[in-house]
Amino acid sequence: MKKADIGLIGLAVMGENLVMNMESKGFTVAVFNRTTSKVDNFINGRASGKNIIGCHSLEELVANLEKPRKVFMMIKAGASVDGMIDTLLPLLDDGDIIIDGGNSHFPDTIRRTQYVESKGKLYIGTGVSGGEEGALNGPSMMPGGSPAAWPYVKPIFQGICAKVENGESCCDWVGENGAGHFVKMVHNGIEYGDMQLICEAYQLMRDLLGMSYEEMHETFKKWNETELDSYLIEITRDILGFKDTDGAPLAEKILDTAGQKGTGKWTGIAALDEGVPLTLIGESVFARCLSAMKDERVEASKVFERRIPEFEGDKAAMVEAIRQALFASKIISYAQGYALMRTAAQHYGWNLNYGGIALMWRGGCIIRSVFLGKIKEAYDNDPDLKNLILAPYFKETIEKLVPAWREVAAAAVKYGVPAPAMTSALSYFDGYTTARLPANLLQAQRDYFGAHTYERTDAPRGEFFHTNWTGHGGDTSATNYNA
Repeated sequence: MKKADIGLIGLAVMGENLVMNMESKGFTVAVFNRTTSKVDNFINGRASGKNIIGCHSLEELVANLEKPRKVFMMIKAGASVDGMIDTLLPLLDDGDIIIDGGNSHFPDTIRRTQYVESKGKLYIGTGVSGGEEGALNGPSMMPGGSPAAWPYVKPIFQGICAKVENGESCCDWVGENGAGHFVKMVHNGIEYGDMQLICEAYQLMRDLLGMSYEEMHETFKKWNETELDSYLIEITRDILGFKDTDGAPLAEKILDTAGQKGTGKWTGIAALDEGVPLTLIGESVFARCLSAMKDERVEASKVFERRIPEFEGDKAAMVEAIRQALFASKIISYAQGYALMRTAAQHYGWNLNYGGIALMWRGGCIIRSVFLGKIKEAYDNDPDLKNLILAPYFKETIEKLVPAWREVAAAAVKYGVPAPAMTSALSYFDGYTTARLPANLLQAQRDYFGAHTYERTDAPRGEFFHTNWTGHGGDTSATNYNA
């Protein structure tokens, strides 16, 4: 039997599905799992009769690979990845390639790339999005790491990924060291935002407008034929129409406590580190944290008993306003995510292709949507675009959406329906488009209590002043810096 084009370690659902996908595209794959019974079960089951080589040791896996060897790890992020790298390195030759397809934190990928390269090997950290179905039928992949490795894996990666209308693959080289995992992290943060916005639209329809699940199912069905056409709107439509065994809506019986695996939190931390206002995604992470406090919320709801007053307006008009508010907020979510990528690219020296990233997200991944084509156009037209909302299409779109957006935010506050992501997105928009914010007063406060100095409107930027506000303070000012 001919040697394998690539080896894969980790036969959980994602790993198995990626292997089946690779084999279906004409690649021979060698597989290994620490629990070797999983290898046997796979080879004798789904992989039976296919060009898949089962291996019972890493040595056997490496021996079955064409050079330069390509070893794809689909294992739990963290220490186990470092352990596997250390185990693999002595078995590999110079120029061989180790690939991490898990949700690793990008600083780890920066460190691992440097470490593996110092041993004469090449390293790729790639985000893989699309879940189980995507892994099998065509995911979105965001590879970064050692540029020299890309030509060797490109035919495989682009071969197995989803394709957009013109046949382009939802996979391309992102950049050096941790760039691929950083972009995947931001993708996941935007995913948190998209999901939270949809959930807020659902709660407004259910609690404010008193809509039935059937009505909401039909509403999302219609929305998926508008600018909101996307995978997440599509699955929300299906979820809201799904009945339990007794005929009642299943979603209503699911406990309202959300889980998370950390990528949204990492996105928020990266934004704080870079000084980028990622307010909507931050609120989306905190909304999950708040949902997890179920027992406390139930007790608090008894202390602060309140009922949502009956909605007095035009119900159909409010449904359309919610759709528009959802779309406007979604634009802000992506604008913030792209602003974070731009700032991080400058910090880490990555040459990111922003239009290309939108193309990678256009198919295969969880946030895939028609809307991403507009983002690609915006960055193709202006690669140096500072903020997505300044692009002509998005400027004109948001201007049309703002009245409905304000109406929905006002209704959420007035009637007491929590909508943290939608309202924070609107606050960001108002702040970003305000020429003068109250930070002059804030800076005066900082100078008053800590002699932190301030700049003046009647002096050149970069010149700092301190005032003895009380008359009995000193003239010495603190060192000026931004943390």
